[in-house]
Amino acid sequence: MKRGDRRDVVRGGGVVALLAARGARTHRRAWAAVFAALALGSLLLGTLGLAAGSAALGHARVERYAGADAVVAGTQSTRYTAKPWGSEPRTVRAGLTERVRVPARALDVVRQVPGVRAAVADVAFPLTAPTARALTGRPWETTRLASAPARLLEGRPPNGAREIVVGEGVARTGDRLSIAYGTGSATDTHTYTVTGVSADARRTVHFSRDEAHRLAERAGRAGELDAIGVLADSGVPDDVLRTRVRHALDAAHLRDVSAPHRADDDPAPLRVLTGDARGEAEFLAAAPARTPLLQVLASLASVVVLVGVLVVTSTVAQALRQRARELALLRAVGATPWQLRRAVGREVGRIAVLAAAVGAVGAVPAYLALRALLVGRGAVPEGLELPFPPWLAAAPLGTAGLMVLIAWLTALGCCARAARARPAEALREEEPGRARQLTGCVLLGLGAASAGAGAFQHGAAAAAAASASALTMVIGCALLGPWLARGAMRVLGAPMRRLGVGGRLAASACTANAARLGAAITPVVLVTAFVLVQLAGGATLGHEAAAQARDAARADAAVSGPGVPYDAVERIRRLPGVAAATAVAHGTVVLPGKELGEPSLERLPVLGVTPRSLARTLDPAVREGSTDGLRPGTVAVGTDRARTLGVWPGDHVQLRFGDGAEARLRVVATYERALALGDFLFSYEELTRHMSAPPPVRVLAALAPGTSPTSLSTAFPGARVERNPVPERVRAEDQALGEVLTAVAVTAIGGFTVIAVLSTLTLISVGRGPELRQLRLAGADRRRLRRMLLLESAATATAGLSLGTATAALPLLAFALSAAGRLPWLPPGQGALIVAVVVLTTTSATLLPALGALRGRYPVAAR
Repeated sequence: MKRGDRRDVVRGGGVVALLAARGARTHRRAWAAVFAALALGSLLLGTLGLAAGSAALGHARVERYAGADAVVAGTQSTRYTAKPWGSEPRTVRAGLTERVRVPARALDVVRQVPGVRAAVADVAFPLTAPTARALTGRPWETTRLASAPARLLEGRPPNGAREIVVGEGVARTGDRLSIAYGTGSATDTHTYTVTGVSADARRTVHFSRDEAHRLAERAGRAGELDAIGVLADSGVPDDVLRTRVRHALDAAHLRDVSAPHRADDDPAPLRVLTGDARGEAEFLAAAPARTPLLQVLASLASVVVLVGVLVVTSTVAQALRQRARELALLRAVGATPWQLRRAVGREVGRIAVLAAAVGAVGAVPAYLALRALLVGRGAVPEGLELPFPPWLAAAPLGTAGLMVLIAWLTALGCCARAARARPAEALREEEPGRARQLTGCVLLGLGAASAGAGAFQHGAAAAAAASASALTMVIGCALLGPWLARGAMRVLGAPMRRLGVGGRLAASACTANAARLGAAITPVVLVTAFVLVQLAGGATLGHEAAAQARDAARADAAVSGPGVPYDAVERIRRLPGVAAATAVAHGTVVLPGKELGEPSLERLPVLGVTPRSLARTLDPAVREGSTDGLRPGTVAVGTDRARTLGVWPGDHVQLRFGDGAEARLRVVATYERALALGDFLFSYEELTRHMSAPPPVRVLAALAPGTSPTSLSTAFPGARVERNPVPERVRAEDQALGEVLTAVAVTAIGGFTVIAVLSTLTLISVGRGPELRQLRLAGADRRRLRRMLLLESAATATAGLSLGTATAALPLLAFALSAAGRLPWLPPGQGALIVAVVVLTTTSATLLPALGALRGRYPVAAR
C-alpha cells in the first residue's frame, strides 16, 4: 500500500473508529447515565411534540350537525386592537364560551341561496321535568341535521303543540309529562303528551317546530336562532356552498345578534362553517381551549428543553471529565486534534442515536397515556377532539435529532481543551475561568431583577416573571457550581469535623472534591428551585383562595338543583326563619388591556350575585364603597385588579361579557377576597343575561337561630339542600389543565435530576475506588468509611437543597406577595417528598458504587 493510500485510510476514520469503539466498551458505566438522560429527554420532548401537534390539529367534535353540509353560526370570538410601544397596531383574539346567536331573518336569506336544498333553524332552551332533571328543548326537525335519522324506539314524531318526543328513560309513549319552561318571572308549566321515545335524544326533549320556537321566545330568545343547518343539493362542493352562503349573508348586511353591543374594533359577521369546523357551533368551549392548551404545552416544552440541556450536558461532561487524563494521554502520544474530536464525537453519537431512538419509540404510548390522563381529569373540555393521524407519529424523530445534536455539541465542547492543547500541556487540569464566574454572577443579578419586576405584575405576567427568574438563577448557579460547592463544603466542613474520624474524613474529602461535587449539587439545586416554584406558586394561590372562600362563607344552607325555579331566591327570603338569601351564578368575562406593552384579552372567571344582604351569606370583605348598589350597569372590583386598572368607586371599567357584548360599568365597591370570588362581582341579572342559558339556580341562605335547613327542602321538592355548604370559589377554565401538566413537568424534572445526580455521584464514587482502598490499608474500618460516605452524601444533599431553596425564595416571595399578598406556602407532604427524593438519590449514588471497596476483611488491590 502506498503512503498516500495509508493516509487516506487514517483520514477515512480507521483510527477514529477504533478509539470510539474501545472508549464505548471501556466506559460503559459512564455512558449508561448519558444513555438514560438522552432517552428520557427524547421521550419527554417527543411526547410534548405529539401533544402539541395533536392540539394544533384539534377541532370540536361534529355530532348534532354531522348531517349538515354547512352551519351558519355567530362569531364565537372577540377581537381587540391596540398599539404596542413603538410598533404598528396589533390585534389579538379570545374565544367566547357563551353562545352568540344568529338573527332569525338569516334563515330566509340562506334558503334563497342557489344550491341550498333546505335550511333548518336550530334553537335550544332550558326545561325542567318533574323528576328534577335538567333538560333541553329543541325542534324535532333538527334531527335532519344529524348524520343519520333519529331512531325512534317507539311512537312517532311530534306534530301538535302539546306533543313531545323524549329520550329513553324519561317517560314512555302515551305518558303525560309536566314541563316547566321560561326564565325569571316568565316561568310557566304545561302538560305534554309523549308521542315517541328516541334512542338519540339523551337529555333532549323534541317539540314540533312551531312550539319549539314559541318556547324559545318565552326563554327570552325572540328573533334569535342558535344556528342554521344547511343541506345542499347533490353535487354542490362544500367550498362553493360556503362561498355562496357567505356572499348572500354579506349582501343582506347580516351580523350576529351581539353586533350592536360589541366594541367598534370587534366586528361580528356570521360564520359559515363546513367540515370539522361545524362542531364549533355545538361545543362552544372546544375551540377556545386549544389556545391555552398550546400555550401551556409550549411553556412546558421550553422548560423540559432547558432542563434537558442542563442535565444532558452535565452527564456528558461528567462522563468525559472522568476520562480527562486518558484523552490528554492520547494527545500526548501523538493523536491529532481532529482524531480526538472525531473519536469522541463518534463515541457519543453512537450512544445518543440509540438512546434518542428508544425515547422516540416510547413517545407514542407516553402521549396516549398523557391524553388519557388529560381527558380523565377533565383538563380537556367536552367535545374537543385531539386527532392522531399516522404521519404525526414521525414527529418524535425531530425531537430525537435535537437531543443527538445537543449531546454531540456538548461532547465536542468538553474535549475542545484537550484537543487544542499542546501534547505536553494536555495532562494538566484546568480551573474554571473568570468568564464563567462573571457570567454566572450576571445571570444571578438578572434573575433577581426579574423577580423584582414580577412583584409589580399581576396574574399570568407575575407567574411568567417568577418562572423566568428561577430559570435564570438556576443557570447562574450551574455556572457557579464549583465556587458554590467549595463555599458550601467549607461551611459544612466545620460541623462535620466534630463527628469523629468519619466526620473529619468526610470534611477533607468534600473539600478536596468540591469542584466535582459541584456537578452533583447543580442538578439538586435545579430540581429544588424548579419544583418549588412550580408547586409552591400554585399551592400558595390555592391555599389563599381556599382560605378566602372559607372566610367569605356565611350561609348556613344552600339550595340547588334543576328542581329549583328561577325565582327561588325571592321565595326563600319569604320563608320563616330565613334571615337572608343570595342567588349565585358563575360566568366569565374578557378584559381587554395591555401586558408589557402588548395588547391582551384576559378571560376571567366571575360571580353574579343578588346584592340584598350579601354580607350575611357571602362576604367579599368590602374595602371601599358598598355592594348594595350592585345592579345592571355596575360592578364591584377586587382591590388588586382595581389597583392595576387604576379605578375606584365612582370610576368606570370597560370589559366584555362571555357573549362578546362590551359594557362600560360603574364601580360601586372594591373588595379583598378576589382570589376566591373573582376579580369582578356582578349583579345576578347582569351576568345571566349574557349567558347562553340560565345556569342551574344555587341559592345561599342564612338562617335564624333554631331554624332547620330541612324547612327549605319542603318548599322545593326535589331540590338538594346542603347544610354548611361548600364555600363559593371561582375556578379558571384551564385550571385542571395547568394542574395536570404541572404534575407532568415536576415528574419530568425529578426524573432528569435523579439521573443527573445518580450518574455524577456514581462516576465520582467509582473514581474514588483506589482512595477508599488506601484508606482501608491505612487502618480505616468499614464502619468509619460508611459513615464518611453517608456524611458526604448528607453534605451534598444539604448544600443542594439549601442553594435550591435560596434560589427559589426570591422569585417565589415576589410572586406570592404580588398575587396572593402572603408568604409562599407549600404542602408539608410535597416538601417532605422533595427532601426524601434528594436524600435517597444522593445516598444510594454515593454508597452503592463504593460497596466493592468496602467488601471483605482486607481490600482487594485495584487491577
